[in-house]
Formats: sequence, C-alpha cells, structure tokens
Amino acid sequence: MITLNDYLYSGDTVLKILLRYSSDLKKESLETQNTIDLAHSNFLIQIIELLEHTDFLTSQSQRIKEFYLYMTQKYPFLAFTFKGRIKSLIRAEEKFNGYILEFIYDYYKENGKYPSEAEIKNSLNCFRDLIAYRIVISLPLCHVSGKETQEEQERRYLYEIANVLPGFLEERGFTPELSGYAVHDGSEELDKAIRPYYRDYVHTPRPSGYRSLHITFYDNHARCYTEVQLRTKDMDDLAEIGAADHYGYEKSQEADRTKRDIIPAGECVFFDEAYERFRMLQDLDLSSINVNMFKAFNNQLINDGCGLFRGRQILPFEHLSRFQDDLTG
Repeated sequence: MITLNDYLYSGDTVLKILLRYSSDLKKESLETQNTIDLAHSNFLIQIIELLEHTDFLTSQSQRIKEFYLYMTQKYPFLAFTFKGRIKSLIRAEEKFNGYILEFIYDYYKENGKYPSEAEIKNSLNCFRDLIAYRIVISLPLCHVSGKETQEEQERRYLYEIANVLPGFLEERGFTPELSGYAVHDGSEELDKAIRPYYRDYVHTPRPSGYRSLHITFYDNHARCYTEVQLRTKDMDDLAEIGAADHYGYEKSQEADRTKRDIIPAGECVFFDEAYERFRMLQDLDLSSINVNMFKAFNNQLINDGCGLFRGRQILPFEHLSRFQDDLTG
C-alpha cells in the first residue's frame, strides 16, 4: 500500500511529491482494480492543478478584494483582515482518509454491513474547501457605544456582513451552495433567504467551542469551489491559538475517525487502508521530514512556506479602523 509518508523524506517540492504520489496511486489502483485509490489519485490531481495553474487565483482574489473594498467604505470604524489559502497537502490527505473512515464507520453502525465500493466513492464528492478565504472583524473599544457589549456589536456586524456577502459575490460570478444544514440551525440574524447557504457555528458552536460562519461558493469563472469563513477576532483566536485550534480539533477527532471497536482489521480493506494512512500522518514527526522549503523545529514551531502543513496563503489584506488610521497617519 502506498502512503504519503513514503514521499516526505526525498527533499522534493510539494508539487513533485503530489505528482509522484498521485501517479503511483493511479498505477496501483489500475493493478488492483481499487476505484477508491483511483478517486484518491484524482483528488490529488485537483490540488496539483491549483498549484500549477494559478491564473484563476488572480481573477478570483480580485473579485474577493472588491468585497474588501466595499467593507472599507461601509465599515470604516471596523478593523478586519482578509486572508486566503489553498489547503495544505497534509491537511488534504488527512481529510480525504478521514472521510472514508467516517463514512464506513457510520454506515456499518447504522446498517450492520459494509458499504459497497461505489457507495464509498460517491461519499467522497464532498470537498468544497481546497480554496478558502477568511474574513475576521474587530470593533475597537473606542467605537463601542450604546447598551450592547463589544461582543454583541461585533456579532451583529458579522451577521450583517454575512447577509450581504452572497448577493455581492453572486454578481461577480460566484454561486452560493446550499449548506445541507437545517434552517433552524442558523441564527435569525441571518436573512431567511440566505440562511440555507450558511453553516452557522456562531449560533450553534461545535463541541470544542469553535464558532464561525461558513459558506461555500462555486466560482463560475474558475470552475471550482471556494469556501468563505467569517469570524470575529475573539472567535479567530479561539480557533487558531485557543482550545478550538484546528490542529487540536483534528487531533480530538482522531478517535471518531479511526474507531476499531466494531471494525476489526481485515474485514474492510478500504477502512484498513484509510486507517493506516491517517494513523501514519497523525504520528508524523514534522521535524524529521525533508521537503523542499519546509523545515519544522518540532510539531508546534512550524514555518510552512510551501503549503505542506498549514496551507499556502494567497490573499492577505488588513484594514485598520478609522480611529487607528488617524493614530498611524
């Protein structure tokens, strides 16, 4: 069985690792008639195309930037950042195998039998966040007024911005995708017409405390999916460096994704392979691998400039509030 770990000690670039790994997976899938490995290879090819053909990112980021400019005019008193990233190779690989584990486990638990190869393959058509943008807002204390707290006012502005975003981007070639979440799971501060498009983790936080608004768009110009996340600064701190940080969240989900209690080794080859690939990535010592432009001191001190672990940033914008601009001017 081929795993990503086999390629992380060669000194190759991330792109070359992707090319070799996807090619070898495809070759093996044809030899073994394993359509899940073939789907895996095709998934990696999507990432390769994002890295090789970046012209569409220029167009996409320019259209996203128009919403940034709109916010600078509409909310000069807010401080906010816009960031974009392509999902990193390790995160993408973890998520792909995690989806397989979750689907097989849930299916077996509900039906008492394993899903067919076709059903597993069909369950993998759910990746919508290989490209993602994040909007983080903050209301400086000097602009907090009235009876509402800073947190309450920031939340109100967050939902106000969320209500405008879908229509604004739709005029620029983006089509919002239905979230699949029940409408009642979203806050009534979201307009009823757009509520079905958001996954509202602000109104209904994850068990970890993670809060954010997520919406997925199909970019008709670039022909790809793009996720946009909206948060306040406190929500972002909790997600990035607090109890709900993504790395900690992924580690906490490991038990749910890799349960062996009802699926013993040897009973389902697709579960076994995904389990092994996922486990090997979870046990990976980042400081010992050799990837061009990547060197980690340890699993906490990481400067990932090539999109191996944390992702490749594609759009950084920061806007200071009007009061802050006055101070720095």
